[in-house]
Amino acid sequence: MTSTEDAPPVDLAPADGLTLAEIAELAGVSVATVSKVVNGRSEVGPETRALVEGLIRERGLRRQRRRIKPAGLVEVVFHELAGEYPIEIIKGVKAVAGHHGMNVIVSELSGQHVPGQRWIKDVLGRRPAGVITVFSGPTEEQRVLLATRDMPLVVLDPAGDPGRGVPSVGATNWSGGLEATRHLLELGHRRIAMITGPEFAFSSRARLDGYRAALDAAGLPADPALIRPGSFAIEDGVVHTRHLMELPDPPTAIFTANDGMAIGVYRAAHELGLRVPDDLSVVGFDDMAPWKWVNPPLTTVRQPLAEMGSAATEMLVRLASGEQLPQRRVELGTELMVRGSTAVPRD
Repeated sequence: MTSTEDAPPVDLAPADGLTLAEIAELAGVSVATVSKVVNGRSEVGPETRALVEGLIRERGLRRQRRRIKPAGLVEVVFHELAGEYPIEIIKGVKAVAGHHGMNVIVSELSGQHVPGQRWIKDVLGRRPAGVITVFSGPTEEQRVLLATRDMPLVVLDPAGDPGRGVPSVGATNWSGGLEATRHLLELGHRRIAMITGPEFAFSSRARLDGYRAALDAAGLPADPALIRPGSFAIEDGVVHTRHLMELPDPPTAIFTANDGMAIGVYRAAHELGLRVPDDLSVVGFDDMAPWKWVNPPLTTVRQPLAEMGSAATEMLVRLASGEQLPQRRVELGTELMVRGSTAVPRD
């Protein structure tokens, strides 16, 4: 694999932003030092690198066409390759990339939501046409390196703040949480628990806010004892359901922030001798294909993952072609899929 030190230098043009010489003068360093920072070279001190990158962020820098055309690659970065979630997104990415004659390369961060320095070096060496990060996002320093190398970035399902001006794609998570909880309320449930995703995740917080908004609209206070923090792991559904059902006034329904935790609820209910939905209604979030075939089939909120992958790739292709985006934040609609896991509560 080509290292960043071996990569060809970047050409920069004195238009709109600062020139190399102007940045060097403001930073009090040589033009060669600024060029090393822009090209991702390693032999620059951290304070000097931070100063130069700060000037680029504040004042801007426009590049000339690169001497080497970037590879016809779309790089998709997942925090973890597990379950149906990445498969659905990759389907959408590949459909659009293939239409444009581009290939897709997938990398994984071993469960981390922020890429390490090895990742950015490898990406700069591969020189893809652009990068899509999924439920993860590069640091500000890494975003600057991508921008100065003319590699557009699109963040799909942001785990946190994608960065000022960074294009992103997500789902209507708040509406999904609202609709799921409203469905349970309309069935007559009043003790509705929620097992959330991780607090740092925008999607998780939005689903929780939707849950709270539905309860508030129904004139019901959100009971803190019924809100349990999860991490999108199946085990969270198992553990929290056991604790919830031990409460003096246990819930009659549980809404989970993803389908995996809903299956954990099924497992715990079975262990406790409870039947879904006769004794406990369950609603998930995502609509992963395997859970349609559990018994009973899972009521869940469909998140259009393949469509989100397609939308992110369309945005990336436009950016790589030098086009402007009509909007930098795209949200695709969710849909409640009512199946057999929800019913009227017992008297």
